[in-house]
Amino acid sequence: MAEIKQLETLAAQVRRDIVRMVSGAASGHPGGSLGATDTLVALYFDTMRIPQTPAAGTENTGIGEDLFFLSNGHISPVWYSVLARKGYFPVSELSGFRKLGTRVQGHPTPAKGLPGVRVASGSLGQGLSVALGAALAKRLSGDAEHRVFVMMGDGELEEGQIWEAAMFAAARGIDNVVGIVDMNGQQIDGTCDTVLGMGCGAQLRAKWEAFGWTVLEMDGHDMRQVVETLRYARNEAYGHGKPVVILARTVMGCGVDFMAGTNEWHGKAPDAAQTERALAQLPATELGDY
Repeated sequence: MAEIKQLETLAAQVRRDIVRMVSGAASGHPGGSLGATDTLVALYFDTMRIPQTPAAGTENTGIGEDLFFLSNGHISPVWYSVLARKGYFPVSELSGFRKLGTRVQGHPTPAKGLPGVRVASGSLGQGLSVALGAALAKRLSGDAEHRVFVMMGDGELEEGQIWEAAMFAAARGIDNVVGIVDMNGQQIDGTCDTVLGMGCGAQLRAKWEAFGWTVLEMDGHDMRQVVETLRYARNEAYGHGKPVVILARTVMGCGVDFMAGTNEWHGKAPDAAQTERALAQLPATELGDY
């Protein structure tokens, strides 16, 4: 298990990677990526039980290890950076983000053979269903001691398939799955409340509880709290016959002042001057830029 300071350093570097990737491609989704950074860093470098040396592409069946699915696939920059920094593929590949012929496309796809990516994602609403299928497969194969994690956006909860999957999970007692809602309150067309208000905090908690889930909440930018909540969800919530969801309170664009707390940077790349300004707020680490 990693130390909190190590995880914070990794998160700082991942945020630099995100800004540089989106800037280099002149397209992408920096806001949600920056907001979800702390959670994904904690997952891959602390919580999940995964091989020290990940197997390549389709050679990895997922048996004997925890799995992760990114439902809101447009925040691929944060996932690619975390996978690369974890050793799934060379960090140098991040420079090819969204460029023709590379493995790090705008939305993750297994067709490119990128280690760690098992399904195409970005068509919103599908990730929870996929995760439940994987979790059921682990139960049937006697591998339920390994968990399945899935991240969703709060705007994504407007998709009906999410709630169909939520009902199914509770009805079947699929308790080796952990859902994570990146609750930043923003989506492409505005705030979640103005687009299709579903409530947040107590209201959203009540919705998941009504669907039969155990609900945990955390500050998605307090690394110690993130680690403690993820560890609890993985190790202690299992075995009670109920799926678990974590409501992670985050800030879209976290770490860069002019991107923070607004949907303006949901899917927009910074220009050269904005990139320089952003990187000045994200201190360099000993890990180094790609």
